[in-house]
Amino acid sequence: MLGLLAGMLLLKGHHFLWFSFGCLVCSLLPAYWHFEKCQLGTRLLVFLAVIVALGVIGRVPLAAIPNVQLTSFVVIVSAVSLGPELGFVSGSMMALVSNLFLGQGPWTPWQMLAWGLMGLTTGLLGRTSLKNQLWVMVIWGALWGFWFGWIMDLWYALAYVRPLRPASFILSFTASLVFDAMHAATNAISLLFLYVPWRKVMDRLITKYTIL
Repeated sequence: MLGLLAGMLLLKGHHFLWFSFGCLVCSLLPAYWHFEKCQLGTRLLVFLAVIVALGVIGRVPLAAIPNVQLTSFVVIVSAVSLGPELGFVSGSMMALVSNLFLGQGPWTPWQMLAWGLMGLTTGLLGRTSLKNQLWVMVIWGALWGFWFGWIMDLWYALAYVRPLRPASFILSFTASLVFDAMHAATNAISLLFLYVPWRKVMDRLITKYTIL
């Protein structure tokens, strides 16, 4: 964040989008570099591929309904079992692969970052006893519905809003409030009814096949 602010000052109010895109790429590459260097078993790679496929299936068929998808649900449930690093990689890959069907563009890295951070932070939450509290996870999913939208709103403002002022960001965030609320509601409802059984299945598969 400090680097982003310093860069904006050095650029004197120009090229916000290019600089933020550079920061975005720099934030994604270390995670994938570390993932590439890790020794992963075949079972874990297959399991990750299945998780990513489930996330894609949870998004593509529902694409016609704005911000209603089950990808975030898959990211959250899988990250609780897989941990922060694999949660980041699986979440970001869901965005990349699903956009092969829905369309790639400058929004793709931002979606990768948003779902990746969702997996990362949920993986960290999964290391605590809070993961066993259903209502905590429901509220967590609802919050991430808004946080995801704010990350994408930041990209929208940097890419399309001129001039960039504090009011510009406020208006951009406010304009998507209804859509963010739909995302939050979808996350909350899906976690409320499916979190417990899905997590049991995830944990059982990981234990039975010694995936981790």
